[in-house]
This record gives sequence, structure tokens and C-alpha cells, in this order.
Amino acid sequence: MQRDRGQGGDGRSHEGHAPAQRELQEETGITPLGPFVSLGSVIQKSGKVVHAWAASHDESPITLRSNPVEIEWPARSGKRQSFPELDRAEYFSIATARQKLNPAQVEFLDRLLAHLAQTGEAHAGSGRALKEKT
Repeated sequence: MQRDRGQGGDGRSHEGHAPAQRELQEETGITPLGPFVSLGSVIQKSGKVVHAWAASHDESPITLRSNPVEIEWPARSGKRQSFPELDRAEYFSIATARQKLNPAQVEFLDRLLAHLAQTGEAHAGSGRALKEKT
């Protein structure tokens, strides 16, 4: 789970993992129950601050459901159509996730692996990260 600093998609100010948990549930149908592990914050090249948390969850991405988003389509046609906010989600090995994530967010993988090593917890497969496809 991750979120931008200070606010969710509704523009309200938020603190902690609860807004990220709610947004993940709204956008994917996945509701992780915790326990939650803070992975801290990173600052992306654009200046955007992103906070992330980790939680165990066994649900397959195949069962994802997504909120609809309404956009003008075709562009400049004046017609509005509804599409899923997410078209798919995939699980990746840690090595593949490192290539696909925003470079600043790779630090979250390192922090998660360090946490798992410190606590002795196993991670599923070779360590899988859920990545939104746009």
C-alpha cells in the first residue's frame, strides 16, 4: 500500500496507513488486515512524497475489482465513457519489481526485505510486489 503525503484521492488531509488501506480497497477490492509494517517515505524526482506500508495478503490479482473512472473518449469528442481505473495487476519477483517501480520507490523493496530478514518472516514466492499497470 502506498499513498501521497497528506491527502487521499478525495483531497482531505490524512495520516497513517488507514487512508492507504481504504484507497487500496476502493481501487482494487483488496482489504489487507495487517499487521502493517511502515516502510517509511521516499521523495520521487518530481518532489512527490510517497509513504508505503506492507501487509500480508494472499488474494490473487485475478480477483481484482476496480472503481470506474469517467473520461472523455474519444478525446475531444464531447462523449464521456466509463472505464475501470485499473485494467490489471501483476505479481513480480523482487528483481523484476526493481525494474518496473519508480526508481525512488525501489527503496521500499529494500526496506521490506530488511524487515523480513530481521524478523525471520518468509515472503511469498521470491518476494512479490503488486504493481498497478496504467
